[in-house]
Amino acid sequence: MKKIGIMGGTFDPIHLGHLLAAETALEACGLDEVWFIPSAQPPLKLGDPGADGDSRLEMVRIATASHPRFKAVDLELQRGGISYSYDTAKALRKQHPDCSFAYIIGSDRINDLSQWHRNEELAELVTFIGVERPDEAADTAALPVYLRDRLVLAVMPQIGISSTDIRHRRLSGYSVRYLVTDGVYEYIAEKGLYES
Repeated sequence: MKKIGIMGGTFDPIHLGHLLAAETALEACGLDEVWFIPSAQPPLKLGDPGADGDSRLEMVRIATASHPRFKAVDLELQRGGISYSYDTAKALRKQHPDCSFAYIIGSDRINDLSQWHRNEELAELVTFIGVERPDEAADTAALPVYLRDRLVLAVMPQIGISSTDIRHRRLSGYSVRYLVTDGVYEYIAEKGLYES
């Protein structure tokens, strides 16, 4: 059975921190592949993403193209509406019965895992890989047992990059070179994304 890691998020834009978290999970947990699935509308974030879905998907395709075990998947964008992980996991299990799936989540998301839509049923479909930064250890003791038992932790190097910061830097006229891959940097500049 293939072991697939799922990286969900808006990827607005995808940056080196996302790629490093995926690589960390891939190696630490012996995954066969990591699939990046841009959300249509994340349930725990208010407001629309800065770039449209097609642009976010294209940036994910560009950023993952050189890695033979990374793949961009448009499942949530095709489905539209609020992107609940439960719905995605259910669809993936139906489409790929020969695969097992693990959601890769950052340390900031581990503590809100119990707020995820239908989290108890979700935990029956997938496992979770919590990627911690050295200075942001998760407090897993607060999680219900059924989530804690399905969670493994992996430590990744400290990297202080966020999509929010990248959008703010662009809006302020600063460079985002070296925060994203060269291809994504060129795509953002060509499309004029995140400018005022």
